[in-house]
Amino acid sequence: MPPVVLARIPASMLLNSEAIHEELGYLLLRITAGGTMIWQHGWPKLANFAERMDSFADPFGLGSALSLVLIVFAEVVCAGLVVLGLWTRAALIPLIIGMAVIAFMVKGDADFKEKELALVYLFAFVTLLFTGSGRFAIDRISFN
Repeated sequence: MPPVVLARIPASMLLNSEAIHEELGYLLLRITAGGTMIWQHGWPKLANFAERMDSFADPFGLGSALSLVLIVFAEVVCAGLVVLGLWTRAALIPLIIGMAVIAFMVKGDADFKEKELALVYLFAFVTLLFTGSGRFAIDRISFN
């Protein structure tokens, strides 16, 4: 019979002085913010890339196709890394930049209602930047 999978998880990952509810909160924030970013925003842009590449917002003058590539990278690849807890802080940087650009440049003159979602994502990602991925992340698994 194969050994129990929990035997491979380091005891420091399961037993720690930090409260487990905080760690579960980080996990839940990573999964919900990263997962909904992929599901609701990144994947639809990726699936309809050809239709959107000529008309996508271009706030920096890089061209709409390159702007779309950058935001799809952030919303799919980086959000996926956040969900997994792999290179979380580095993956959060493009997401934070992307949400700030959407909230303050692309929708800068719009009503608060129009930029509210971008601001919610922005502050969720900034929170994770400060807290880190938490105990339940791929980065924290030790294979020693």
